Amino acid sequence: MQLQEQLKKAFIDEEKGFDEIIGQDEVKQHLKSALMAGRHMLIVGPPGIGKTTLAKNVAEILPSIEVNDCPYHCSPKNPVCPECKSGKAKKKKKISGIERFVRVQGSPDLTAEDLIGDIDPAKAIKFGPLSIEAFTPGKIFKANNGLLFFDELNRAPEKLQNALLQALQERRVTIGSYDVDLEANFIFIATMNPEDASTETLSDVLLDRFDIAYMDYPETQENEEEIVEEKSQHFITFPEEVRGLAVGFVRTLRESDKLEKLPSVRASIGLYERAQTNAMLKRKDKVTWKDVEEVLVSVLSHRIKLKPSSQYLQTPQEFVTEKIREFVEEHGLQTEAEGGEGP
Repeated sequence: MQLQEQLKKAFIDEEKGFDEIIGQDEVKQHLKSALMAGRHMLIVGPPGIGKTTLAKNVAEILPSIEVNDCPYHCSPKNPVCPECKSGKAKKKKKISGIERFVRVQGSPDLTAEDLIGDIDPAKAIKFGPLSIEAFTPGKIFKANNGLLFFDELNRAPEKLQNALLQALQERRVTIGSYDVDLEANFIFIATMNPEDASTETLSDVLLDRFDIAYMDYPETQENEEEIVEEKSQHFITFPEEVRGLAVGFVRTLRESDKLEKLPSVRASIGLYERAQTNAMLKRKDKVTWKDVEEVLVSVLSHRIKLKPSSQYLQTPQEFVTEKIREFVEEHGLQTEAEGGEGP
């Protein structure tokens, strides 16, 4: 409940938002209302659109709090771990919102022990194998009084997904070896890329624990250009007109009905940076379209995937080259072969 109150104060009284994310107003609104209601949130969308940044922004909004200096970040007024509950004097420390952020990266190798915890052999020798003191907490308990962020939930094996169910439903976990329950009060935000084929299916029982927000590529070209400007490295002058052409080309690829996998915002950022360094190698002090065009295949061809119906007709490199010719013709640009600089 304390976490909900902190978020209500941040969103309503202090009118804080998700300033790190440009656009995506509908997703932001869904996330705010879900968190204020104490709901777990699953953000679904393609890679490279800011899902992780959005989750971190939630943590940054959380206020600093005082906790016991223990692995569970126990509240001094409401301790949950056995050591703090025993009444032993513990040092206190202050942790910021971002320090309350605990990340789990979805992977087929991830185990339930990574999430819940396991017996530490050294502690087992000291305290005994069935002593709760021998238990080393996992990410769920480390996120107590904070935010647990699970990136790419659908890449986690089914066994691990099942281990999450009790924690999400009851905000406590039963440690079987010790026949005890330990509380874990946390905000839970997960992400999922629905287009990733090398994943596990999320069970209906697990999905029923979430509300879902669907996040897509930047709504407008202006938003995407602002993101590129904000997130990229800057080396030399990159004229607005050329930047518009570079981002516009990436957005043109996303409109193609031949592609199964589309280029992310990271592609736009990569293109922006590579065009600059490409120009620098030619001792230029500003970027032209020619500098962008020369790196398009290198930056984009591996970030797309053709649909099966198109894979037999051309390679990704040939597809990007074809799109360059079409784009150059449509915008009246001179190509490298014609020896022109263009904008």
